[in-house]
Amino acid sequence: MTIPSTQAPAVIAEGLHKSFGDVEAVAGVSLSLATGSVFGLLGPDGAGKSTLIRMLATVLTPDEGDATVFGHSVARARAQITGRIGYMSQRFSMYPDLSVAENLEFFATVRGVGKADRTRRSADLLESMGLAEFRKRQAQHLSGGMKQKLMLASTLMHSPDLLLLDEPTTGVDPVSRREFWRILAGLHRDGKTILVATPYMDEAERCTHIAFLDHGRITEAGTPDQIKAEVPGRLFELATSDPRAALGLIEHVAGVDSAHLFGDLVRVLWTGAEDPEPSLRQALGSLPAPVDLRPAAIDMETVFAYLAERRPAEVAG
Repeated sequence: MTIPSTQAPAVIAEGLHKSFGDVEAVAGVSLSLATGSVFGLLGPDGAGKSTLIRMLATVLTPDEGDATVFGHSVARARAQITGRIGYMSQRFSMYPDLSVAENLEFFATVRGVGKADRTRRSADLLESMGLAEFRKRQAQHLSGGMKQKLMLASTLMHSPDLLLLDEPTTGVDPVSRREFWRILAGLHRDGKTILVATPYMDEAERCTHIAFLDHGRITEAGTPDQIKAEVPGRLFELATSDPRAALGLIEHVAGVDSAHLFGDLVRVLWTGAEDPEPSLRQALGSLPAPVDLRPAAIDMETVFAYLAERRPAEVAG
């Protein structure tokens, strides 16, 4: 899927394939990533997100197809790419017995960053990420959120133009996730291009463009608003004292396209032409009052649930 842009794309992938034994992890992915965008890569576990990112980071070589990063082939011109990208893997990869400052010093030295630049960038990054007061703390004693910020700071020490982030906030508390995305928003304003894999639909809302990956294939791509516009019907939220019982009573009502639990609520995607309230309230008649039904805006959670239900049926058909 190509994302229109007035600038030359930072990444162009064409027909990427990668298999591990009999498992085809990436199956013909093509995409274009605009310079200066925040591109969210979404999909269930095992969809191929990490494999795709590792190919773009030149860590893995494609079995078929190719991709260019700033015009250079990931298969044939790795040396021209690695200095311009920053790759952050899922696993914490800092040295646990080194301090925060020592980790930044070490990885920047490996990257060939000069002494003066190392000192300046380390101070700036630690300050901007709220890590300055922890600069002497060993990495193993940091909280989960601080570990992720340290990894991001290390990734930024050589001033890359493209960030490749593989689920950087997985397992991090909600406050730290918001802080991490505040930092990414600042990097985006500074002109960095960001490709980020995430399992969190609220994070997808923060991206300029998104793509859904499933079984190694991109199934949908576009802006969040474009993707949400593809979901048919209207969304309603149902509040009741027994949401599981309510789900069982309404999921087969005519006009209900799909229904699923969302916290303590039942979300109902209604594609009927008529007002849903009479039909739904009739189906829910056996439940104790109160039963509250209200319209809701279609969000990325709705999109993900819709695609997860539809794609297997379409493939089988």
